[in-house]
Amino acid sequence: MEFRIATRADVPAVLALLADDDLSRERGFGEVPAEAGPEIWAAFAAIEADPNNELIVAVEDGAVTGTCQLTYLPGLSRGGAWRMQIEAVRIQAGRRGHGLGAEMMRWTIERARERGCRLVQLTSDKKRADAHRFYERLGFVRSHEGMKLDLER
Repeated sequence: MEFRIATRADVPAVLALLADDDLSRERGFGEVPAEAGPEIWAAFAAIEADPNNELIVAVEDGAVTGTCQLTYLPGLSRGGAWRMQIEAVRIQAGRRGHGLGAEMMRWTIERARERGCRLVQLTSDKKRADAHRFYERLGFVRSHEGMKLDLER
């Protein structure tokens, strides 16, 4: 298993992983376009250019089987501590339940330590009970109530 920063060539596989999810389908993002549009490429370029953002892929036998996005956030709270925000965690459906997700999360936590972060945080949709149990097994603690405001409505 290899974990690395995604390249442009990985984007179609990442999009497929993001779409292969019940909540993504429910929200209207369950279809992978034949070609990624300019918005996707602009987002990837912004992530790639920002030293505080990393799109990570898990690769097995040459195939992308997992992904997540890491964002490093400076802050004045907690004595000026940096934190890592983990988003868009996905494991290929056929690989779930085989330890890949736990291995990827341990890798991301070590990455946070390497970058000097003192906190790792993530959000998970309230509907994802299995994911919540998974994160708790890894030592994450429910600590906050998250809120979002959809600006496209």
